[in-house]
Order: sequence, then C-alpha cells, then structure tokens
Amino acid sequence: MTSSFDWDTFYSASLVSSGLADPDEFPSVPDEPGPDQRWSTWPQTAHTMDRGPQPFLDWVVQHDGAIDTELGVLKTGKEADAFLLERALPEHRRTGAPGERALYVAKRYRSEKHSSFHRTAQYTEGRRVKDSREARAIAKGTAFGREAAADRWARAEFDVLTRLSAAGLPVPYPVQVQGTELLMEFVGTEHATDGTPGTPTAGARLHEARPEPDLADRWAAQLRRVVVTLGEELGLVHGDLSPYNVLVDPRSGGQDLVVIDVPQVLDLVANPHGEEFLRRDCRNVCTWLGAHGADPRLVDAEEWVAAALPRAR
Repeated sequence: MTSSFDWDTFYSASLVSSGLADPDEFPSVPDEPGPDQRWSTWPQTAHTMDRGPQPFLDWVVQHDGAIDTELGVLKTGKEADAFLLERALPEHRRTGAPGERALYVAKRYRSEKHSSFHRTAQYTEGRRVKDSREARAIAKGTAFGREAAADRWARAEFDVLTRLSAAGLPVPYPVQVQGTELLMEFVGTEHATDGTPGTPTAGARLHEARPEPDLADRWAAQLRRVVVTLGEELGLVHGDLSPYNVLVDPRSGGQDLVVIDVPQVLDLVANPHGEEFLRRDCRNVCTWLGAHGADPRLVDAEEWVAAALPRAR
C-alpha cells in the first residue's frame, strides 16, 4: 500500500522551519503552528495499523498541512488525561469540503511512574505479549518498561475501539494512535447548551442523566446489544462497564448512548475471570437503569449474562 506521507512537503517544511529557506520559495508549505499548536501527526501514522477502520469517515482530517490546536482539558483520570483538540487546515486554506477541520479527543496515557492507578492483573490474564523485551522491562519496572506499559494501554484501547467500531457498536471512532496518545472522535457538539457557537459541549456521563422510563427502556436495549454483541459475537467483555463509562450523545438529542473507556476489555474465554467481569458489568448498568424507571423485564442482569455467554464458552 502506498504511503500518504508527502515527503516533498515534509522536506520543504523542514527547510523553512529550520530557517534554511524562505517561506515564499515554498508556497505549498503549511502555515507555521503557533502556541498550543503542532503539525498534524497524521502523516506520522502512515502504517495502517496506527489508523482507524477504513474507509476513513469523511470528517477525518487527512491533510498533511493541517495543524493540531489544544483547546483544553476535558477530563483528568488516574491513568490518562483527555484533551479537546482541533485538527484543521488554516482557515484561509479551507474550501468547505469535509475533512478540513474536526474536533478530536486526545487521550494521553501517563507512565506508571506518574499514574495513580494500576490495573489489576485480573484484567490482563489470558493476554499474550508479543515483545519479550518489553514484557521483561515492564515486569522489572524500568523507565523503558513504564513507558512501554503506557504505550501498551493506548494501543490496547485503540485496537479495541477499532474492532468494536468495525462491528458497528456505539463507541468513539478511533482516528489514530501514536505512542501514549490516542486520538478519537469527539462525542459532543460545537455549541453550548444555550446554542452559543464556538463553545464545544461534550456528552454527559450516563450517571448524570435523569431519563423518563421510556428513554430508560431505550437505553436498556442499546446497552444490552453492546453487552451481547461483545460476548456472543466477539467473545469479549468490557470489564468496567458502568454509568460512568457511558456517554449520552448530544448529537442524537440525548437519545443514544456511546460506550467509552475500553482499554481493559478482556477475552471472555481466555481470561478465567471473564464471566465474573461480565456479570458485574451487567449488574452495574441494569441496577442503574432499573432505578431510573426501566421495565424490570428489560434489565434482568442474569438474562443479559446468559444471552452474552453461549458462543463465548
């Protein structure tokens, strides 16, 4: 497969940025990034395994001349922080076509040295480590090992999002992964709740919602499909599914849910704790939905478990 990396533009940009050439000599060179900006890292992820499912969605910015702009922190966590990032061509270079500008979430994993959370080994039982050098370094806790562990969690989440997205499940579209940084779809709108333009609003966590019973029933059907598809068709378990790891998508008028935070997804068969995690996931969301008016017949956790298990056993 031919790489999309533009070596001519890259070389020209290098000459300009290093002061060895006048920008006027290379009109194709993108505008220089300013504070809180960088060149788009898309060209650096030319390997297909570092990019999301193809064909790429039309809003994915693939221009080598695009610039990434930090817009602020969305959420801080025990193991990673999420930032709002705009990837766009400079405004005067845009034509209004899709793929010239988009908002992303940049999730950046911290090394274990700077993380206050260490995932229990129960999550990783049954996983195979291909690189024995990395495995030894991680086990010894070396500086390289700590960085490799952070890279591995970013890669794990990207790979899982890619697989779930390809299966049609409601997860953020994974754009790319590079080192400890995962870029994915921003589940939100460009406007504040009062309609103010230019004020992005992210989807609220499910635990913040107060649905009417009919909407709780709708959400129960959506989450059951996620759990059953994961287990029955893919042989996987989310492993940390709860109202805190589900977003209410404002783009759907609050009718649809999006599942997030999936780096710990585990193999329902290979992991000896798989069924235990599945049962916990089902109880977490069924209990919440039931408390918010969902029909008890739709939020029977044991029924969800039974429906997710057959083919995975």
